[in-house]
Amino acid sequence: MRFSSTAYFPAVEWRTAARCTTKNCVEVAIVDGLIAVRDSKDPANPALLYTESEWQVFIDGAKNGEFDVQSLKRPSGEN
Repeated sequence: MRFSSTAYFPAVEWRTAARCTTKNCVEVAIVDGLIAVRDSKDPANPALLYTESEWQVFIDGAKNGEFDVQSLKRPSGEN
């Protein structure tokens, strides 16, 4: 993971989840082959940058429920 100012990405198309109906969302984009993630409430703040493989591991975990609120409340490694 790396950080980068979003000012360097003026022409990037940021995406949010279709279910996001407020300005309180996570936005993602592809920038120079990396996945950029930022907070829609403050788009001028730095974005987090991930490689495609780092991002895919996260997405796989999310689809598997590893980051659901109840999962996060349990100690790590506990099912």
